[in-house]
Amino acid sequence: MEFLRRLLGNRREGVALFVDGPNVLREEFDVDLDDVRAAAAASGRVVAARLYLNEDAPPALVRAGEARGYEIITTSGDVDVKLAVDVAEFVLRNRVGTVAIASRDTDFKPSFELAGREGVRTLAIAPGSYGRSDALRKTADESVTLGE
Repeated sequence: MEFLRRLLGNRREGVALFVDGPNVLREEFDVDLDDVRAAAAASGRVVAARLYLNEDAPPALVRAGEARGYEIITTSGDVDVKLAVDVAEFVLRNRVGTVAIASRDTDFKPSFELAGREGVRTLAIAPGSYGRSDALRKTADESVTLGE
């Protein structure tokens, strides 16, 4: 596999954006999904934008995400686990050049570490200075704090 990667060159392009809804879309942060997408787009063309929600998410939130062009992923289990598995899939299938995760949760540090080992750039998007994870910010190649 490594031989093919070297032979074909680095064909990773675009940004895959993963939004941890329960940790970002909280009243105290007042986050606009358009601002999250714009933060990711500053690193390149957004080729995937996914908003992860638990199954109890209000229908209005689901509609708002869809209206802004996000693919809505709902889960009855832990949102973090589903999001982390999807990040790994994007990274390992050589689909993107940058992985952007909007969250305040340090659980995604291993996702960024995997991406880095595979040559994928990483972007941590924090919902605000109060919601910033220093561990996630330090692991990422680049970080953005919304509202700053």
